[in-house]
Amino acid sequence: MRCPFCRTDNDRVIDSRASDDGYAIRRRRECLDCKRRYTTYERLEEMSVKVVKKHGERQPFSREKMRQGLEKACWKRPISDEQIDTIIAAVETEVYANFEQEVESCDLGTLVMEQLGALDQVAFVRFASVYREFKDVRDFVDELQPMLNKGPLRPTP
Repeated sequence: MRCPFCRTDNDRVIDSRASDDGYAIRRRRECLDCKRRYTTYERLEEMSVKVVKKHGERQPFSREKMRQGLEKACWKRPISDEQIDTIIAAVETEVYANFEQEVESCDLGTLVMEQLGALDQVAFVRFASVYREFKDVRDFVDELQPMLNKGPLRPTP
């Protein structure tokens, strides 16, 4: 493994542990040249699942693309990278368990929204506004109504 800092191929593994509910191995490494530490993940290579976009285009399922969308939705919210990783792992597990070769983008977005809604209401609305392509304030109100009907909102930190 090449060091991301000095680009040499001279490291040692300091720690290994299961991650993503046992579907990955997290390895903490130290470069023996520059002495800096970094983390790598080893995952089972899954069969390729394609995401069918709204306009019919098919793209390979991408953890990174999902991460980018979640990071935008969670920007300036009290949500850690580990919590985002947990959402990604849960959605990915659901996709590989319930969809064989293709998953509609609307199904994928719904899975992400279910996970995000349980974690943070503001991030949920941000994600929903892009995913559902809100056009005006009424779209926001329609999305918030089920949350408001559940009862008092919990205070945000």
